[in-house]
Amino acid sequence: MFAIYKKEMRSYFINAIGYVYIAVFLAISAFVCCFTTLQMQSYEVSLYFTIMICALVVLIPLLTMKLFSEERKLRTEQLLLTAPVTITGMVMAKFLAAFTMFAGTVLVSCINFYPLYKLADEARAADEYAEITSKLGPNTAIIVGNLVGVLLIGMAFISVGVFISALTENQLVAAVSTMAIILAMILVGALNSIIDNYVVRFIISWFSVLDRFANFGYGIFDFNALVYYLSISAVFVFLTIRVYEKRRWG
Repeated sequence: MFAIYKKEMRSYFINAIGYVYIAVFLAISAFVCCFTTLQMQSYEVSLYFTIMICALVVLIPLLTMKLFSEERKLRTEQLLLTAPVTITGMVMAKFLAAFTMFAGTVLVSCINFYPLYKLADEARAADEYAEITSKLGPNTAIIVGNLVGVLLIGMAFISVGVFISALTENQLVAAVSTMAIILAMILVGALNSIIDNYVVRFIISWFSVLDRFANFGYGIFDFNALVYYLSISAVFVFLTIRVYEKRRWG
């Protein structure tokens, strides 16, 4: 399992995809952070994280589209299926490699918040507002809560991308299909505003990833949301395992 994990991590940097993903992610995050905090003279970060979650519609498929599709296209899939590793280990290795790239880039992007703390320090030192809406500075608990929520949502989206990648050898098809499903998972909550039936609204809310993100956005750890995101990840990883178990014995 660890050998496959290392292979996948290397492949992100042997090919351009890893560098492209990191560059695009950090560029988007820096641009969004600048215009939702510094430009608006605010320490509020909720808009920043909401936009970044929406940006995952494009960013996550960059990580996952090649994981299994490339193996099928290059005809190396049989080598994986006959390797001395379980199907579960193989799928988990690829899933964890993608999540490592995602989590690492998210953590690196936290440097965007440094100017906010710097402004707060300068404002306190000068004992003036320094054209910023709050002297207290950014709320660290809220930032950490949002980061945890984004990591969990990213994990769920990566599991979707891994599953889609296992279904096709065309990376473009895998990317577009993953984008469509992730976009649906983000937008499905908006349907509640036009549906009167409580049962239907409850079912729709269950599939909405943003509805459960709310508490994290306030800096509150939501155990139910944690279970929800982990459950989505587990379901799609399990489905991917079943796809390859069928191919191994099919």
